[in-house]
Amino acid sequence: MDELIKKFSMLDDVSGIAVGGSYAAKTSDINSDIDIYIFVKKDIPLEFRYNFIKDISSKYETGCEYFGQGDEFYYDKIKKQIDLMYFNINWFTSIVNDVWIKHIPSNGYTTAFLYTLKNLEIKYDETGYIKELKTLIASAYPENLKNNIIKRNLMLLCDKPFASYYDQIEKAVKRKDYTSINHRISAFLASYFDIIFAKNELLHPGEKRLTEYAKANCKILPCDFEKNINLLLERPNKDTIKHLDKIIFNLRKIL
Repeated sequence: MDELIKKFSMLDDVSGIAVGGSYAAKTSDINSDIDIYIFVKKDIPLEFRYNFIKDISSKYETGCEYFGQGDEFYYDKIKKQIDLMYFNINWFTSIVNDVWIKHIPSNGYTTAFLYTLKNLEIKYDETGYIKELKTLIASAYPENLKNNIIKRNLMLLCDKPFASYYDQIEKAVKRKDYTSINHRISAFLASYFDIIFAKNELLHPGEKRLTEYAKANCKILPCDFEKNINLLLERPNKDTIKHLDKIIFNLRKIL
């Protein structure tokens, strides 16, 4: 991949380049793609991206905006899919500061970008910008951040007087609105895992293999952790609320 990294590092607007995702975290498998993060001072012209990628790929999509600015392509030489993601350095710095310094929580996935930062492999770092951010989050997990994540996401799960995820799922079950049930269960689990990772003072690894990651890395987990998640996800049925009740009860016990 040196060819690709060298090409982008020569651009004036590129501040840093790193490899991330499951490849950097050593959790990749045969189906995994390779995530490359391009840290930029301002947008790289789409024409440059297109001209470069079309010469090395037989299947590509440039100018993607579905999950943030990026390009996706099959790198013929190494027979792997590459996901290029472009991070504006001012935007990325603000995310790190909002979470790690200001302790602002989100509706699930609060520290996911910080997990990306922690685990990425730096390939080019013009001014030491990426290394400086990695050093910042290498400090002890902020107690205020942990408490804020737990408070916000527990409210979303079940403690809000109106429109908590629990409340929304309960209404959807009564209506037999299975689309809504699944939609809200996904949101419920996003906040549930955010709480668990915060309780364990771990950065959130994203949206894949969460149960496996939690079992391998969390010292504190609710009773029947995996069993109750699997029961909840089997299919919406008359026992869905009963499974939620067990999950919430066991979660409160570890808090």
